[in-house]
Amino acid sequence: MSAWIHGVSAQDNVSRSHGIAMHGDLKYPPGFSHFDYVNPAATKGGTVRYSALGTFDSLNPFVLRSVAAANAAEIYDTLLVPSADEAFSEYGLLAESVEMPLDRSWVLFNLRPDARWHDGQPLTADDVVFTFETIKAKGHPQLRYYYAAVDKVTAEAPHRVRFTFKPGDNRELPLIVGQQAILPKHYWQGRDFERATLEPPLGSGPYRFDSIEAGRTVSYRRVPDYWGKDLPVNVGRNNFDVMRYDYYRDGNVALEAFKAGQYDYRLENSAKNWATGYDFPALRQGLVTKEVLPNQRSTGMQAFVYNTRRPLFADPKVRQALAYAWDFEWTNARIFFGAYSRTESYFSNSELAATGLPQGDELAVLEPFRAQLPPEVFEKTYQAPRTDGSGNARDNLLIALRMLQEAGWRVRPSDGVMLDTQGNPVSFEILLIQPEFERIVGPFAGNLKRLGIEARIRTVDTAQYQNRLDGRDFDMIVSGWGQSLSPGNEQSSFWTSEAADMQGSRNLAGIKNPVVDAIVEQIVAAPDRASLIARTKALDRVLLWGHYVIPQYHAKGDRVAYWSKFSRPEITPTQGVQVDAWWIDPNRDRAIASAKDAATAELKAEQAQKAETQRSGHAGYWLIGGLAALLLVGAILRVARKRRGTS
Repeated sequence: MSAWIHGVSAQDNVSRSHGIAMHGDLKYPPGFSHFDYVNPAATKGGTVRYSALGTFDSLNPFVLRSVAAANAAEIYDTLLVPSADEAFSEYGLLAESVEMPLDRSWVLFNLRPDARWHDGQPLTADDVVFTFETIKAKGHPQLRYYYAAVDKVTAEAPHRVRFTFKPGDNRELPLIVGQQAILPKHYWQGRDFERATLEPPLGSGPYRFDSIEAGRTVSYRRVPDYWGKDLPVNVGRNNFDVMRYDYYRDGNVALEAFKAGQYDYRLENSAKNWATGYDFPALRQGLVTKEVLPNQRSTGMQAFVYNTRRPLFADPKVRQALAYAWDFEWTNARIFFGAYSRTESYFSNSELAATGLPQGDELAVLEPFRAQLPPEVFEKTYQAPRTDGSGNARDNLLIALRMLQEAGWRVRPSDGVMLDTQGNPVSFEILLIQPEFERIVGPFAGNLKRLGIEARIRTVDTAQYQNRLDGRDFDMIVSGWGQSLSPGNEQSSFWTSEAADMQGSRNLAGIKNPVVDAIVEQIVAAPDRASLIARTKALDRVLLWGHYVIPQYHAKGDRVAYWSKFSRPEITPTQGVQVDAWWIDPNRDRAIASAKDAATAELKAEQAQKAETQRSGHAGYWLIGGLAALLLVGAILRVARKRRGTS
């Protein structure tokens, strides 16, 4: 091969680098020592305990027919590692360097010769080839879809592997293949890859499986002689000796377990819990820290998601109308204590969100599709329905009623039941996995009832919920799509027609829209940051005016609570909290351990007192109720005697 000039081969126009940026230049230069948001002198050691909800029945996270244990991919290394303070850049882990042409039609990874599996065997290009061939043949459908553009993977030498991509303009593919965990060929040969297993698989990463109790707990132990511990991408990270995940039935049970000191770190997603659920002895005594850590990442979209495969939700007018039945302002004030902002973009909290009316490059993306799009895309700024927050959504419900009538629905005068275009009573099920959402969904169902629509709320366990999602067996769910600051290939799985009928894809809404398909292709092929932003804004606008969801809410920071044995770096990167860069302070750990029993005993005493107060209140209630009942019976008897005396 010809000589390299400033990282580029003059003859072949092929770059060679220590990493890949999706657009623009890498932040970290060759030979960098560590990421800015870590502490290279962080203490190693200690045990950190996390919570998980539901259950698990497998240690293989790459297949469909099982529920994998939390963080089961932790035992594997990847070719590249993303940085948390860039939109989308990756740096070499298993790969020592990366070669690719300007058109990114292929990428070649030069593997580190010292990379090893936990059994001591070398990790080679054959393992990389085996991984992608296995995933494409037997992996989760979403992974198979994700890697569909990979034409072939070739081991050119023991530590040199080339990915050749199918024709198309997809600049993200080199980064996508860099994210895949690499599997050991010599371990999986002779084993059924698609079968759920609780036998700890062989890995190469900073942790290995330590102990497993099916459905209840899984723990990982740091590998002391991990081959990659001193690489720049790993310095200051992976600091805990043991990471343990304990499973709880639901979030409320998990919160009580946290307060009792049964696990150490909690990312709180309930505004009510954050406002009212953290008044307990350990927090008051400073043994627990509670704080909001800001981030600058896209919040994505959490929403009531319509299954548009159902005839009931096929009409966008109907979907738009039903959105008027959800009262965010009342919900935010009464349930969330004002903690949230209304979501009005699939890319909230980022420069990717559509704002105002389309113009410039964004308008140029949309203009060829004008005839296929609702006029509102060009004429109105999307705004979710609003109320005054009083709880009386009468005005919005009247709007909804008018729109439903325009869609051909009507109210049966005899009983007020809403009938669809076929004359059938309108009813559907809202499927949930977390009981905590019932208090949010309940008022929505109540407003639908006022429209004559029956919305049944059903909460199921993890396995049943996942099975129903995979089989598209639902009417409406509460779900969402997380978004990075550099959207790309994953958007195909989220929104395209091809993914709509694919088992396991993230196109939960069943969107089949040729305009969406075309814009997603443009996003994937975006040659620079400016065009990516314009195309993503266009997609955002088309999705919003398609009314595939009822947008809910988002927060602009990470709400974290943790037992105060941790230290963390001074810098929180744009992507938010990076717990793998935290470490345990031994002195704090000992102090927490010695004080925890007393704090837990005080918590139990407070809980017992509260329970006794509630019992006393109930007893008083029943006593008053009983006396009232006796008085009522006495009055009835007196009236009866009086009537007998006068008859």
